[in-house]
Amino acid sequence: MEYIQVGKIVNTHGIRGDVKVLPLTDDVKRFEDLKHVFIGDEKLKLDITKVAYVKGNVLLKFRQYDNINDVEKFKNSMVFIDEKDKIKLPEDSFFLNDIIGIEVYLEDDTHLGTIKDILQPGANDVYVVKNGSNEYLIPAIKNVVKKVDIDEKKMVIAPLEGMLE
Repeated sequence: MEYIQVGKIVNTHGIRGDVKVLPLTDDVKRFEDLKHVFIGDEKLKLDITKVAYVKGNVLLKFRQYDNINDVEKFKNSMVFIDEKDKIKLPEDSFFLNDIIGIEVYLEDDTHLGTIKDILQPGANDVYVVKNGSNEYLIPAIKNVVKKVDIDEKKMVIAPLEGMLE
C-alpha cells in the first residue's frame, strides 16, 4: 500500500483524546471525507469520528481513543492516507510529492538537474532544481514548464531570459 502525507499532529486538544493536526494539503476540508488515517512510521490505522477546525489547524477525534493520555504519544507524528483516498486533481496539476525527484531538461534535451524542493512563496510554486553545486529556481508557470511526465519522472522547461545565470 502507498501512503500520502496529509498532516502532522502538533499537539493534543482538550482532555477527551482529540489531536491538533497541522494540515499539509491545499484542501483542508478533505479531512471531512476521510473515514480513517494512518499515524506515524508504523502507519497505525485510526478511525476518525469527528473533524473540526481551529485557527488553521484540523482537530481529529479517533474512535480508538477517548483520553488525552492515550493520544500524547502521537505528538509530532505524521498523518497519512491511503493513496486511493487522494483527491482528484485538475489536468496539469500535480501533487508536490510527485514533483520532487523529477529530472528537469531544457527543450534541447540538456539535463538541468533534479527537483529537490518546492517553495510556495505566493502566486506560484517555485521548483528548486539542483545539479551538483548548481541550484536553479524555476517558477511553476506555463510559460516556463512545457511538459511534465510523472510516470517518466521528467520535466521539460523553456527558461526565461536570465533565469539560469
